[in-house]
Amino acid sequence: MSGKKRTEAWDRTRKATDQMAEQVKPLAKSTGEAARRQWFRTRAWAAPRVERTGKVLNDKVAPKVSDMLSTAAERIDPAKPKRGRWRLPVGIAAAIAAAASGAAAVIRNRSKTQTGATAEDTTVMGDMGDAVPRPAEPVVEDKQANIR
Repeated sequence: MSGKKRTEAWDRTRKATDQMAEQVKPLAKSTGEAARRQWFRTRAWAAPRVERTGKVLNDKVAPKVSDMLSTAAERIDPAKPKRGRWRLPVGIAAAIAAAASGAAAVIRNRSKTQTGATAEDTTVMGDMGDAVPRPAEPVVEDKQANIR
C-alpha cells in the first residue's frame, strides 16, 4: 500500500468511528441515566429488606449466637480454685477464746477484790510445777496508821 492509500483508509475508518460514536453517545447517555434510575430503584427496594433482615438477626440469631459464645467461654474457662472453708471455724474459735479470756479476767479480778489479796499471795508454784494455794498471812492492823 502506498502512503496515500493508507491515509485514505485511515480517514475512512476514522470517519466511520466518529459517525458510530455520534450515534452511540445519546444511547450511552440514556443508558447511563436508566442505570442510575434502576440503581436508585434497586436501593429503594433493598433497603426495607436489609432492615428487616437486621432486625431478625438482632432478635433471633444474635441471642442464640451470644448464648453459644457464653457457653463456649464457660467451657474454656479453667475451674476456679475452691476457697478454703477454714476461715469461719477459725473466726469462731478466736471469738470463743477471746470471750473465755475476758471471762477469766473478770472472774480473777472479782476474786481479788473480794479477798483483798494479790496474785502472788494466792498461788505458789510447787515442786512439780503445780499451782498450790499459799496460806493467807494474817492481816496486822497498824493502829497508828489509822490515826494519821
